[in-house]
Amino acid sequence: MKKFTGIPGSPGIVVGKALLYADNDLYEIPRYTIRKNQIESEWKRFLTANAEAAEEVRTLHNRMIQEARREEASILDAHLMMLEDTELQDQIKERLNISLENIEWAVRSIFCDMKEKLLASPDPYLRERAADLSDVSRRVMHKLLAIKKASLTDLKSDVILVSYDLLPSDILAMNKKRVKGIVTDTGSRTSHTAILARAFAIPAVLGLSAVTKEIREGETLMVNGSLGEVIVNPDKQAAVQYQKTLDQYRKTGDALQDIRELPAETGDGRRVHLKANIEVPEEAAQAFRYGAEGIGLYRSEFLFLTSGRVIDEEEQYRAYRQVLKSMGDLPVTIRTLDIGGDKLLPEFQSGNEKNPLLGWRAIRFSLSLPDLFKTQLRALLRAGLDGNLRIMFPMISGIEELEQALAMVEEAKADCYRKGQAYMEQIAVGTMIEIPAAAMTADILAERSDFFSIGTNDLIQYALAVDRGNEKVGYLAQPFHPAILRFFKRIIDGAHARRITAGMCGELAGDPSAAALLLGLGLDEFSMIPQSIPLVKRIIRGVVMEDCRALAEEALRCTSSQQVALLLEVWMAKHFPDGEGYI
Repeated sequence: MKKFTGIPGSPGIVVGKALLYADNDLYEIPRYTIRKNQIESEWKRFLTANAEAAEEVRTLHNRMIQEARREEASILDAHLMMLEDTELQDQIKERLNISLENIEWAVRSIFCDMKEKLLASPDPYLRERAADLSDVSRRVMHKLLAIKKASLTDLKSDVILVSYDLLPSDILAMNKKRVKGIVTDTGSRTSHTAILARAFAIPAVLGLSAVTKEIREGETLMVNGSLGEVIVNPDKQAAVQYQKTLDQYRKTGDALQDIRELPAETGDGRRVHLKANIEVPEEAAQAFRYGAEGIGLYRSEFLFLTSGRVIDEEEQYRAYRQVLKSMGDLPVTIRTLDIGGDKLLPEFQSGNEKNPLLGWRAIRFSLSLPDLFKTQLRALLRAGLDGNLRIMFPMISGIEELEQALAMVEEAKADCYRKGQAYMEQIAVGTMIEIPAAAMTADILAERSDFFSIGTNDLIQYALAVDRGNEKVGYLAQPFHPAILRFFKRIIDGAHARRITAGMCGELAGDPSAAALLLGLGLDEFSMIPQSIPLVKRIIRGVVMEDCRALAEEALRCTSSQQVALLLEVWMAKHFPDGEGYI
């Protein structure tokens, strides 16, 4: 038995047989010298292979469009751009002429150089673009070498896919009914693999380094995408424990189906709303499946980041409209671009920011690029006619920024009017509270906001001066730190004093063990990954507000995060002694 721990990419537990998926046939690319009179024939081979690869991508892209899978199709848009990039082709031709080596080696050399530059970037999103380069180069190389690519479309049995990496086209084309889990050597929570695995509800564990060298075809794997664990050929004890956990998940899942249509309401009638966080439109279906009462956070930047380019107004309009129409009358909160920091587009790299997370990002980025910002706002206002849209601004630090952003909304409305475009004239606009300055001035911001949503991930990071991605200090990012709880209370009270709602869309909102505490603090709305909704609802329906308020008051008197954590552990054990509903 072997056990590996990686990055939780997509939640869920699954047991199955391993299928190793690797391009071993590409590890030995031929390399040989050519004569000058062979250059033209080698170049024609490339043009033919490139055209065939482009047609293959175009066919898959059109299928995605026909199936209304526009977010997935946008990933392939980037691949087509590479295949049709004349500058890239010129670089390959120049390498061919200078090196006098076969075209396969020229293609490999150029793509490897580009990939190395991307992987060396400090920006994780640029590093993820290396996957797109690999995808395109592999496709062209298959054509050059007349290799028939192994297919994930025609799988005949259920498998857990094990790979060094999965390229975007692999996931888009694979038989998702047969792939029950994904395990990879590389990847992160923001990689294409993680985003798409969550969209299709496939448990995934990523970033396992060299797990493909440790797992053999057909071995039994136990994959826990929630914890980031993979067990290979489990022994009897591990099998029993995993089966117990799996049975508990299934039991809880079956029981929670009974409350799917019931309201998130405490025993004494306090009604709150449970919504879903999504990154791609396809995740809206998962939100429905788990009983979401709307979308509390649609991260619109992923529309740009998955394609690696700026998206025009019409494409944005179609993507937003798709989500809104899929949710019907349920509210959908779309956050304007949170570009910058660790989420950069290649054409908007400042290149000299020493502290990018404290720099040109989110609302600051949008306000400094009014044309780009108003393009997004126009697309949102137009799409809003097809659903129940709410707009939210990220990283607001004070009333001045909020006023500027609101003025941009009015300018976007005027643009739509001048162009004769139908648009949503009355729209709720909210503020994401994720900076200590915003938390301290919540009462001021509430005067000009229709709602608040607390972004716990950044609020914790900024308030405690902790880089969550730094393994040396990440343990200090404690959501139950007394300062954080006091911020929550101040934000919620500031909202309620101005008669607006206070929600939460950070990871803490989906933690069942925190639900009673957040209720006691007065939270009105919880937004989380769809899979967490039933568990949080079970807690809410199993408590009364008097107990929750008492819990919150006691937590606010605690002097350390450890005290709060212990308090919650004891409280949950008392009110849910069997653990059912929050495992």
